[in-house]
Amino acid sequence: MKKLTTKVQVLYALGVSYAIVDQIFAQWILYFYLPSENSGLKPFMAPVLVSIALAVSRFVDMITDPLVGFLSDKYNSKFGRRIPFVAVGTIPLILVTIAFFYPPTSSERASFYYLMMIGSLFFTFYTIVGAPYNALIPEIGRTPEERLNLSTWQSVFRLSYTAIAIILPGILIKMIGGDDVLFGIRGMIIFLCVIVFIGLAVTVFTVRERDYSTGEVSNVSFKDTIGIIIKNKNFILYLFGMMFFFIGFNNLRAIMNYYVEDIMGYGKKEITIASALLFGAAAICFYPTNKLSKKYGYRKIMLCCLAMLIVTTSMLFFLGKVFPVNFGFVLFGLIGIPLAGAAFIFPPAMLSEISTQISEDSGARIEGLSFGIQGFFMKTSFLISIVTLPIILVMGNDVSIISAITSGVSKVEKTGIYLASLSSVFFFIISFIFYYKYSDSKKADIKK
Repeated sequence: MKKLTTKVQVLYALGVSYAIVDQIFAQWILYFYLPSENSGLKPFMAPVLVSIALAVSRFVDMITDPLVGFLSDKYNSKFGRRIPFVAVGTIPLILVTIAFFYPPTSSERASFYYLMMIGSLFFTFYTIVGAPYNALIPEIGRTPEERLNLSTWQSVFRLSYTAIAIILPGILIKMIGGDDVLFGIRGMIIFLCVIVFIGLAVTVFTVRERDYSTGEVSNVSFKDTIGIIIKNKNFILYLFGMMFFFIGFNNLRAIMNYYVEDIMGYGKKEITIASALLFGAAAICFYPTNKLSKKYGYRKIMLCCLAMLIVTTSMLFFLGKVFPVNFGFVLFGLIGIPLAGAAFIFPPAMLSEISTQISEDSGARIEGLSFGIQGFFMKTSFLISIVTLPIILVMGNDVSIISAITSGVSKVEKTGIYLASLSSVFFFIISFIFYYKYSDSKKADIKK
């Protein structure tokens, strides 16, 4: 097998451009279908219908996650085990992402069924691309050092792509749409999807998977493979810690727009500034976080990141009450510091080591299924977030939680925005508890 060069690692990392569609979903789907009062958009349906439609689509997606991972473990071709899945899923993923923003407007029922159908297709193709792509790390990385380097480069580009998806939209909407917000949003989505295609195409056509992998196919049944995986305590603790972290992070990402416009009183241009501060801070802290994790291990640094997130996100609740609204920009910058590790570096690196250790201990190649199961838990975090957040956002002085669930209330309340920030704090605390019980793998010497 050939040596895994830095060039190949970078070419692999370019393919994480699908992180852009992840950010589109997290930040713009809810905002598009349940817009704020100052957005210039009109709601398509009641919050409870948005929640149901996306919950159904998430349920469909949760079924496909382990299945796609297992199939990629069993599959083999002259192009490898993982790359063919990425190639097949790329264009459909892009098309359904764009389709989110062209719902029928004839009736609320039509919009509801459309969102449910497109959401199901979106998550299915996201899994077909994402699970095998991530499983390439233990597939072509044969040593802990190579896997850490692949995870690091993937994190660098994931951060870059996510920053693009957060910073550019405000600029693109104005540039493309002018005063027509709807046209501007649609143009922005198409522009970002072109970037997604280019990144994935580079990986598909330049990373020759078979040059770095023996292409060993799993000979263990699906049932037996699941049995092997769930016996690993570290894997279970990692999954739940990761899931609760991303529930909090998803909520935090989704309420950024609301905070800037409704709490701080600014416009879409300032959304870009707040996003740039958050991801700029994460980018600055990326290298030191990576170095610290090599010295102290993933667990200790992850716990420090979560502790800082708990403190800084709690401070959002007091923005405009105790702290002046301008302090919000400082808070977004502070929140970005721990995200460098918690949201970007650690998830692929930790799971790559866990799955490799399980494969070595059991003799079964389960990397694809491991990332598929991670996808299941990741999508569960999105499901919980997307079901609860619309209800929390419309809660206010005159709207109880029962009214928010049962009525057709569609106006986002300031009280609801504040409560949403506390929901993130709650989930970060639960995540901290699980990672506290986690122990770094003794087989993976990342301190070299």
